[in-house]
Amino acid sequence: MKNILISGGSGLIGHKITQLLELKGYSVAWLSRSSQTQKSFLWDVEKQTIDPEAVEWADAIIHLAGAGVAEQRWTDERKKLILDSRIQSTHLLYDAIEKSTAKPNTFISASAVGYYGFNTGTFLMDETKAAGTDFLAQVVVAWENEVKKMEELNLRTVMLRIGIVLDADGGALGEMMKPPIAAPLGKGDQWMSWIAIEDLAKMFVFALEKTTLQGVFNAVGPNPATNQQLTQAAAKAKGKPYIGIGVPAFALKLFLGEMAAIVLGGNRVSSQKIQKAGFEFECPELTGALKEIYRK
Repeated sequence: MKNILISGGSGLIGHKITQLLELKGYSVAWLSRSSQTQKSFLWDVEKQTIDPEAVEWADAIIHLAGAGVAEQRWTDERKKLILDSRIQSTHLLYDAIEKSTAKPNTFISASAVGYYGFNTGTFLMDETKAAGTDFLAQVVVAWENEVKKMEELNLRTVMLRIGIVLDADGGALGEMMKPPIAAPLGKGDQWMSWIAIEDLAKMFVFALEKTTLQGVFNAVGPNPATNQQLTQAAAKAKGKPYIGIGVPAFALKLFLGEMAAIVLGGNRVSSQKIQKAGFEFECPELTGALKEIYRK
């Protein structure tokens, strides 16, 4: 297995996975709507077109594509795009693989801890827990159901439910540290199941290389933190002023609309299943992870 095809490869997570795979000697190509500096094959999810050579070339596929959940307010149009981009891209890949004479043997897909619902309190959520009923939970359920169809094509299929990704250059941490003074969101007692981006990239490669791995795994670190704990620790690591007075919930709802539920709610999610499968975290502790992130 040497040729790895990535959808959503140009994003924050895709870049990190690409770098790690190439360091390990893999050939990596992206699925893209336009030519890239990275080796790429063309596809267009809206038009449901894909270069058939992409699937013929690939020994395995890592599927990250999907419209950003927190990039824009959730209008009806945006919510439709969030769902459709995930379902349609997965369906396009399914069709391409089904029609291909040389099929990949592995399909690894991103998913999200949003599966469990906006706010599950202090309960420790493992992969056996039921899905939530809110918008994002139902998006993830539909997405995972589409990914599971890959098993019909005799592909080893793995889904990684990603938590809050910590990276200095973007993602949730980048947004949290943008204001001149760091402060918790709402009461700050909501749980944030975080993972350092280096560990997340490493986990995708682990899923690729451990050929006995199959099914759903939480892609979170072993030590979740509350929003207040994470914000305070990040401010200290970055050398930014911190105040313990939370940004009022009503202000967040006014500014973000329905999307405010993402930051006002939270999940305390277990990493035990992936650890029992043999995965070892490089950044298991929040303080150490943040020091490493801001040291770079």
